[in-house]
Amino acid sequence: MRRDVHTATGEAPGRVNLIGEHTDYHEGFVLPTVIPQRTYVTIVTRDDSRVRVRSTTMGPGWEEYRLGEEREGRGWLDYVAGVTAILAREGIALGGLDVEISSRIPIGGGVSSSAALTVSMLRALRALLALELDDVELALVARRVETDFVGAPVGVMDQMAASLGADGEALFIDTRTLHTQAVPLPHSIDLLVIHSGLTHAHAGGDYGVRREESFRAAALLGLKYLRDADPSCLTRLEELPPLLARRARHIITENARVLEAVSALRDGDGARLGELFAASHASMRDDYEISLPEIDTLVRLGIGHPDVYAARLTGGGFGGSVVMLAKAGRGRAAAEAVLGAYRDATGRDGRIIVPDSGDGN
Repeated sequence: MRRDVHTATGEAPGRVNLIGEHTDYHEGFVLPTVIPQRTYVTIVTRDDSRVRVRSTTMGPGWEEYRLGEEREGRGWLDYVAGVTAILAREGIALGGLDVEISSRIPIGGGVSSSAALTVSMLRALRALLALELDDVELALVARRVETDFVGAPVGVMDQMAASLGADGEALFIDTRTLHTQAVPLPHSIDLLVIHSGLTHAHAGGDYGVRREESFRAAALLGLKYLRDADPSCLTRLEELPPLLARRARHIITENARVLEAVSALRDGDGARLGELFAASHASMRDDYEISLPEIDTLVRLGIGHPDVYAARLTGGGFGGSVVMLAKAGRGRAAAEAVLGAYRDATGRDGRIIVPDSGDGN
């Protein structure tokens, strides 16, 4: 006899990181904010052990697997299979599910489409099963999906932002203590996010290499995490191999920039934010070496526009998006002008993510 059918929904936003790149896996400071685009998940229970998944973004067909037989390597499906696999490891019993996903968050844009998917899936399951997970605990489970199942060596920022972030606020996160503070975005500033047209991925590749190099640098400084570096460590960087010195310098100085950016946001100080964004991008380009020529061009065009205060690469690097801060009321026009100049200069399409046009373009 078929058991009763139950259904539940969950949703979560994408995020853009204002400042604080590659600091979270060193238990440092980050300052993300959510974007308008969201991911929505609807779950319907089944009377067997199959999980069927369909995503409007990926096409009309169903993908499926059996509970207990989850395996990585199936692309976007890994983020759903990872949720059921990690919950099973936590001793949470699941039955079969039909999972329908819709999302307007650009994939590969450096705005955490994967974290939004895992958090929205976990929110739906929390509602369906009455799981006793608060928003921080939910974010930690979502992170385990990426690190333990998908194999992406990410910190906790993306999942925390998707789970705890709110419109109109930046979320200051101490990734060691998981303490958060909401920092209102000033009314004098428009947030802009422009996708470079170059895709970005965390799993494997240079992201993992940078992480490994940074921990080697920390060890040579006698530290487990670069979060614990005091100012004297900057003077000791010359003792390190040049490449590792650059990696450490980025993370040490980036942590300091996050703290300054929190104060500048609270003061509505666009000029100071511009200086901090510029220093952050230069550090990512020269010390962490995660930018690309097209990204540098987009940043240069952004800061060259008279209505833009600040511009920098956002996300893990090697593609993705640039975040900008513009004069209030002038953001859309500035973004369109910058994107047009970028297309002319690089031949890349790119697209404006924020402000959201609402038409998917």
